[in-house]
Amino acid sequence: MFDIVATISLTGLAAVLVATLVPSEPGSSALRKRLRLGMSAWFIAAVVLGALGAFASPVLPVGVAVGIAVFAPLIVGGVVVARTQGHGIPLTTLVAVHIGRILGASFLVLYYMGRLPSTFAHSAGWGDIATGVLAIPVVWAIRNRVTGWRWITGAWNVLGTLDLLTAVILAVGSAPGSMVRFIYETPGSGAVVSFPWVLVPAFFVPLYLLTHLAIFARLAHTAHASRFEARLAA
Repeated sequence: MFDIVATISLTGLAAVLVATLVPSEPGSSALRKRLRLGMSAWFIAAVVLGALGAFASPVLPVGVAVGIAVFAPLIVGGVVVARTQGHGIPLTTLVAVHIGRILGASFLVLYYMGRLPSTFAHSAGWGDIATGVLAIPVVWAIRNRVTGWRWITGAWNVLGTLDLLTAVILAVGSAPGSMVRFIYETPGSGAVVSFPWVLVPAFFVPLYLLTHLAIFARLAHTAHASRFEARLAA
């Protein structure tokens, strides 16, 4: 039953992310339309492959398929996202979409159901909850340009990025059969490669990492622009 609820919740979150990051508006640019189509196709592919058990295939060593799913989008889109600062998506939007990470509480539920190991579940669960909740005041700080808003946003962005990377490391490190396993708690993190939970590493983790990268690029750009304006004023 919980997996059914999770499937609905994750699908809803994916729809919200696509609609928020690349809204369908009259006169949308061709780039925005391609981004919207690409993100939708990405999620559908993750659903199909996940439902077919492709990420848990015995053909590849444990964690390899999921690792490819996480890092391939970063390698392919990371440079472009950084150079374009997230394709012009507002900074507040890039931060606000992380509020959805409050759903990371599901990892804690899976732990109490006996389906995930303690270290991984608590790190990923509480890390996502903290990132999602803290995104709310960060958005407020950006909108109101409070003193030190760039540092506040940067600190939050580092926290959110480290949370995702740590979750990936702990998931692989606690997976039964993993070549780099270093956590031997019972049960292992095998539930992460089962449907619908595999959608988290196959879609949400790399997408959120790309938005973190875009936020870093946007902050660097605004800081540079601010220094340039200050020199002109002087």
